[in-house]
Amino acid sequence: MSRSRPPVRSCWLGSVPYQRAWDLQRSLVEGVRSAASPDTVLFLEHPHVFTMGRKGLAEHVLWDERERARRRVDLIWSDRGGDATYHGPGQLVGYPILDLASHGLDLLDYLRSLEASLVAYLREFGIEGAAVPGLTGVWVGDAKVAAIGVKFNGGVVSHGFALNLTTDLNFFEGIVPCGITDKKATSVEALTGRRLGTEEAARAYAPHLASALGLELDWSAPLPEPATAGRMGVK
Repeated sequence: MSRSRPPVRSCWLGSVPYQRAWDLQRSLVEGVRSAASPDTVLFLEHPHVFTMGRKGLAEHVLWDERERARRRVDLIWSDRGGDATYHGPGQLVGYPILDLASHGLDLLDYLRSLEASLVAYLREFGIEGAAVPGLTGVWVGDAKVAAIGVKFNGGVVSHGFALNLTTDLNFFEGIVPCGITDKKATSVEALTGRRLGTEEAARAYAPHLASALGLELDWSAPLPEPATAGRMGVK
């Protein structure tokens, strides 16, 4: 546990549109950088959305605008790392907003610890996930069960991970996930038949995150509203 900073605020937000969560992250990053806000971990899920990271290519979006509209899937170009991914109901999303140096971490340490925390949580269900050299996220064989994409801004990390619990995997057919053509997505439900609620999973997973990163989490602290709630980036 970090001795130089107070416990990290931990919040369950429910279902939040991607743009609104992104606005909130940017507000929190500025707050952490200026010491006006505590380090915070946001747990939530998103309505259907494809997001494109800084390495995203337009051709990795396979469903055209009409098909996305029919299926009610937004498309947002984000500032996180990585390529194309999907978020939707039944997927646990975690956005740690952390000053890494204050916790004795560099970016590589952080990414490896994030993967390790997810591997440890999945082991509770008899799932042997693993990190794959040269790739991000957590994999079970050739299938990705958890995606990771982050942004490092002035020493503060944002964005984070998405763990497929009961996710409708058919939506991954609308993109080339992470720009990788020969891999597929899987979920806890697909691997075990078990259906988990996202809030239930967030609270059960949180101790693994705290252990891997050496944090103490405080679930009682209040969370401010984002400074803005625009729709920039939606196509």
